[in-house]
Amino acid sequence: MITKVKVPSPGESITEVEISTWFVKDGDYVSKGQRIAEIDSDKATLEISAEENGVISLMVKKGEKIRVGDVLCHIDTSKKCIKEFHNKEKKNKKEFHSVNAKILSPASKKILKEKNIPIESVQGTGKNGRITKSDCVFLEKKTYSVGRPITMYRSKTITPLSPLRKKLSERLVSIKNETATLTTFNEVDMQEVFLIRRKYKEIFKEKHGVHLGFMSFFTISCIRALQMYPDVNSMISGEEKINFEYCDISIAISGPKGLMVPVIRNAEHLSFRGIEQEINKLSTKIQNGTISIDEMTGGTFTITNGGVFGSMLSTPIINPPQSAILGMHKIMERPVVIDGSIKIRPIMYLALSYDHRIIDGRESVGFLKTVKESIENPIKFLMEGSEKNIHKILEL
Repeated sequence: MITKVKVPSPGESITEVEISTWFVKDGDYVSKGQRIAEIDSDKATLEISAEENGVISLMVKKGEKIRVGDVLCHIDTSKKCIKEFHNKEKKNKKEFHSVNAKILSPASKKILKEKNIPIESVQGTGKNGRITKSDCVFLEKKTYSVGRPITMYRSKTITPLSPLRKKLSERLVSIKNETATLTTFNEVDMQEVFLIRRKYKEIFKEKHGVHLGFMSFFTISCIRALQMYPDVNSMISGEEKINFEYCDISIAISGPKGLMVPVIRNAEHLSFRGIEQEINKLSTKIQNGTISIDEMTGGTFTITNGGVFGSMLSTPIINPPQSAILGMHKIMERPVVIDGSIKIRPIMYLALSYDHRIIDGRESVGFLKTVKESIENPIKFLMEGSEKNIHKILEL
């Protein structure tokens, strides 16, 4: 029996995809549920799994475009085909071991593996063309010149851009050409947030099953600032400006396919617990490849944290059609002057990139100052002004 595996729809309005990766070869045996391919659209990457046990026949080549609903591959589930496959595998293994035993000695095999030397580049001088240890030692010596090592094998790989990467490239160029992007900077003392997290993070984790991270503090601080400076929570549509009365916060999360930006809907109604649980849920989906198109579309404002990669300072790129993005960075201990004395404090640089067509300097600078004061005094601005309320705010 032949099972046809068809291309699923990655999302509404997508009619064509590209085969970015085959994880199996034509004629391989596959198990039901096994990952066999990845397909790229201009919005997302999806994994394709085998629907039955059997021998696979690939109908499309890597890099080839195919329409949604078309047949990607066949899986022959007949007992006869599966038996023929296993018999062929046994025969190939015998031939492989026979050939390798004839041309490659154990010592030479070890040298080639350690030095990463391709077997095709070695001329065997032993009986029947057998590769000996002396052949490999001679080749190894040739890789040194004037007493210093040089690279003997040089290669490069040329890979076509995936539809997802092409779309990202187009978007980045369009942002540069179509927006009046400026970036304003500030620094924030993380001392108070450190103290709260140090005191309550274990109780928070035990109660809610997620970490009390920096992102919830910044998300709630940004929501407060967006409500005070609504033009930062807006976008241009043609000749009109749209101001959003809700806060759909996009959070940049690194995954196997690169940086993705899922959305926390109506974040203004979520607590610290709700935001951390939502971030955890979206991050898990990104890591295991189950994030949906709907979970990544929309958003009125973006937060990205380059600090997790060690970035000290950057100018983040606006996520269109949004008009602003906040960049967080690495926390470093720095000397600062407090009440006339020099203190060592954990300092983070913040960067707000914004579209100057609809956001003026007053709004952008005011927004960043509001985030700064919220982070530097979270009890006053985020926790109802009293340390007694922290348990209630954190739902402990």
